[in-house]
Amino acid sequence: IVRLPFGPRRYLRKEVLWSYLDGMVDHMVQYVRRAGRIPDLIHTHYADAGYVGAPVASLLGVPLVHTGHSLGRVKRLRLLERGARESTVESQYNITQRIEAEEIALDTASLVIASTHQEVEEQYSLYDNYQPGRMVVIPPGVDLSRFHPPLPGEPDPPIRRELARFLHDPDRPMVLALSRADERKNIATLIRAYGENLRLRERANLVVVAGNRDDIAGTERGAREVLTSLLLAIDRYDLYGSAAYPKHHHADDVPDLYRLAAATRGVFVNPALTEPFGLTLIEAAASGLPVVSTEDGGPRDIVGACRNGVLIDPLDAGRMGEAILEVLADGKRWSRWSQSGMRGAHAYFSWRSHVARYLGEVERILGDRYRAPTLAPVRSRLPTVDRLVVCDIDDTLTGDAEAARALMDRLQESNGRVGFGVATGRTLEATIVALRDWNVPTPDLLITSVGTEIHYGNSMVTDKGWRRHINYRWGPEALRAALAEIPGLRLQPDETQRPYKISYYVDTREAPSLREIVRHLRKRDLHSNVIYSNQMFLDVLPIRASKGLALRYLSWKWGLALDRILVAGNSGNDREMLLGNTLGTVVGNYSAELNRLRGKPRIYFAQGHHAWGILEAIEHYDFLGDIRIPDEETVEA
Repeated sequence: IVRLPFGPRRYLRKEVLWSYLDGMVDHMVQYVRRAGRIPDLIHTHYADAGYVGAPVASLLGVPLVHTGHSLGRVKRLRLLERGARESTVESQYNITQRIEAEEIALDTASLVIASTHQEVEEQYSLYDNYQPGRMVVIPPGVDLSRFHPPLPGEPDPPIRRELARFLHDPDRPMVLALSRADERKNIATLIRAYGENLRLRERANLVVVAGNRDDIAGTERGAREVLTSLLLAIDRYDLYGSAAYPKHHHADDVPDLYRLAAATRGVFVNPALTEPFGLTLIEAAASGLPVVSTEDGGPRDIVGACRNGVLIDPLDAGRMGEAILEVLADGKRWSRWSQSGMRGAHAYFSWRSHVARYLGEVERILGDRYRAPTLAPVRSRLPTVDRLVVCDIDDTLTGDAEAARALMDRLQESNGRVGFGVATGRTLEATIVALRDWNVPTPDLLITSVGTEIHYGNSMVTDKGWRRHINYRWGPEALRAALAEIPGLRLQPDETQRPYKISYYVDTREAPSLREIVRHLRKRDLHSNVIYSNQMFLDVLPIRASKGLALRYLSWKWGLALDRILVAGNSGNDREMLLGNTLGTVVGNYSAELNRLRGKPRIYFAQGHHAWGILEAIEHYDFLGDIRIPDEETVEA
């Protein structure tokens, strides 16, 4: 386990980490550089990891595998259904940011691993980047070493004595339910199903283990309501002597409960309204105990694989009671389901089976010919510099001839320690013309066409590795066709178009929002990075391309830490390269799109316009001296 620091040192809940995750991207890339070896793939878990892993995988040129676990769109729907306000959900969970991070991960991932088919079909299908062909169901592994059928001659476990206090005849078949005291676990319907079925009551005992409790009055509200409802239902149906509901149990009692139920040729019941996975069903199966379970969610996969029980509508108490009785009444089928459940649990849900399936999918992605790429440096002055100034051209470097001249003079005084680069939306040819017009010497590196092209020095050597890197999933013809369907977009002239950049003018009176444009492309399985700038330009790039990603690729390629790179810009297409661990500078004549960056510790808003703002930032960061790196502790979460 390697722990990479990012953001403040103080503890922050995960919902407020989003502001710092761009720094985590940079730390990961630098760690790989120090390690001297590129990973074969990156596997991320949850939305925030996907947000970090997607750009890292893109920078390294390796496949991304993603496991979403709890999904933001599903969580938002459930919270709203339970009466939460949209504004509360947003403020508490940063749910919009989380959903967008999940969309980014899904867009980048070569493989998405889900726990159940329901997760794929009903949850991921809510996303714009829903691509079931890239999704595979691999159930989580379960430690089954503690779960086995009852053995002849085994002594009675301690929990049996606890249950016997409630029951007139403890040897009758046991109908076992095991869950938290949570309304969604639907314990009340199970008690009703048992209480209203006289034949079932005569044949079996009901055992409900609903967490641990001391004084119900002292439990939190949700659990208190469930437990109170349980006791009232037991009293309503007069289940004293045939229903057990112990106050306490230990983790070691859980395997014993399954074995006790199996020894009485009983049944395990999961009556939950919805069950994302169903761990208890697997534990019961491994213990040789047949099941009756809700049909909603993971149980469909588990019962389908283990063939050891029946699925029911969790709201139909009558059918639930009959299904339980049918399992108990057919002895031959009970034995068959008991054996089948044990086989299925180990074949499909053990850690051994999980790892085998996972490695099989990974090998399929990597392929026999896959090799981790290497980054051979291009000969340049760059290996000799120990810091780098990279700035946008239009209205940042240029706009004031005196300021541009003063900046160049200041950099030349550094005795070759400071490299100089530009990052621009202009084409290479237009960049050269602009630099010449403003008497700016040829930079050490040029990031052009909004980050889709990288060239070095006077010879304008092309970084072919970057070109190969960003070609991933690039389909310009399909993108143009899809964008032609959107009102308010007009292609810019041919001379502004590049192999890896499609540029448009935007008529804000007609065009939809940027979010809607991105969603339009995602629904057509078109992978791109869409950048809106100056409230009038739209650039569509490969998913692995942007000025920010190009800058981080160069940082890694040349082994130059991001906090030794000063970055300056003034518009929306500079936003990404200003984020993270670089020393960012927004010059005084900036576009309103960058206002959202105020307050970030590594982004300095200069008073000076154009290159005067860059010179001001050089002094602010002491960039030609010891370099002053801002303290992230000063930023409010």
